[in-house]
Amino acid sequence: MTTVDVTDPRGDRWGTRRFSLRGRVTLLAAACVAGAVALVSLGAYMIVSSNLYQQLDNNLLARAQAAVASPQVQTQLEQVPGAFLASADLQIGQLNAYSNKLIYPQAGSPPPYGPLELAVATGQSPQSLRTDVATDTRVVALPTGHGQAMVLAQSMEPTKRTLNELAVVLFLVGGAGIVVAAGAGTAVARTGLRPVDRLTSAAERVAATGDLRPIPVSGDDELARLTQSFNTMLGTVAESQERQRQLVADAGHELRTPLTSLRTNLELLLSASRPGARTLPAEDRADIEADISGQLDELTQLIGDLVELARQEEPREQTERVELVDVVERALYRARRRAGDIEFDVSLQPWVLTGDNSSLERAVLNLLDNAVKFSPAGSRVRLTLRPLGDGTAVVEVADTGPGIADEDLPKVFDRFYRSSEARTLPGSGLGLSIVKQAVERHGGAVYAMHAPEGGALFTIRLPGAPG
Repeated sequence: MTTVDVTDPRGDRWGTRRFSLRGRVTLLAAACVAGAVALVSLGAYMIVSSNLYQQLDNNLLARAQAAVASPQVQTQLEQVPGAFLASADLQIGQLNAYSNKLIYPQAGSPPPYGPLELAVATGQSPQSLRTDVATDTRVVALPTGHGQAMVLAQSMEPTKRTLNELAVVLFLVGGAGIVVAAGAGTAVARTGLRPVDRLTSAAERVAATGDLRPIPVSGDDELARLTQSFNTMLGTVAESQERQRQLVADAGHELRTPLTSLRTNLELLLSASRPGARTLPAEDRADIEADISGQLDELTQLIGDLVELARQEEPREQTERVELVDVVERALYRARRRAGDIEFDVSLQPWVLTGDNSSLERAVLNLLDNAVKFSPAGSRVRLTLRPLGDGTAVVEVADTGPGIADEDLPKVFDRFYRSSEARTLPGSGLGLSIVKQAVERHGGAVYAMHAPEGGALFTIRLPGAPG
């Protein structure tokens, strides 16, 4: 047998409907009030019912005792208890156990009696109190002498009528309370969920239009803090989008120059290779080929740096224990292989932090490569790793090159920024940006300043602990 699973466009099964949060809040408020009202009403009904029946029994016993103590009165036929003359509102009679005969007022009706009342009359029981279901009366019997008992019965109808009226009042009051609670729950849900509605509208607006404007915040409760968090998220997304747009724009600008130069050189080579064209001198061809090779290297480095920037902007899912000395030594090993005759003065002290080994190694390597690029032949580059005693350590890279102009110091970490001295040297202008991004992702900071040796001094400051 084949079954078909069909859902409506909202994801609900046919025949079912999903309650909104506002509806659930209203239903919950009404249900809580209904439960409380039901418990209170039931408790009140039971207490009042018990008190009324206890009052009925106490009153009936008191009148029975008074009837037993009343004197005998002579009538035309016989002597009867005086209570017969003052019992119009109840049934009263005197039961004789030997004759099994009950005498009662002629104007009234006899009270019901049975084995319990006969037991009281014979002295087997001191008294009896019961409900006679057939007549819906409460019956009491007390002994009045040898072989006799006074029997009184009172209708329970007035008590039951009172309880029924009480039940109706409790039901009406409880129902009104439930309706009021449902209305109050609806009002509270509508007011309380208004910020959620604004958040929903903002999320739908962002999804439909990409508009990242923050939404207004009112109050200081949990929903207001949720709105502030949502606005913070919108601001972060907007900032990320702006960085991406700026990166694409800057990358396009930087790529345009080498691509244009490559196109020009390739067109020259192609033109010279056509039949009948003037042959390029060997020296010019060699210069063009060297220029093409250099431009390809520049493009390769630029694309690699762009990929590195994009990778570092991804959220870090895993972190690890980082021995900063090991990271610096690996970067130093790679830098020495391409440093030529540049020497390094190295002083490293242990330092440990949590983060990403590869990104920190790339940051240190970029600083070392930058120092090597600007250092004159045969000079020395100083590399230091030392703790500061305040929960942070610094990695310092100092060279003896031309240094950084004062007006360039605030800009050296900007993407694609290259000072006038650096424009004639190979590079993408992204190396120091990669350093800044990697360091800031680890909770640190990077600074550029003048070195005592006369060149540039770059300092990475990172939190952690001594190794």
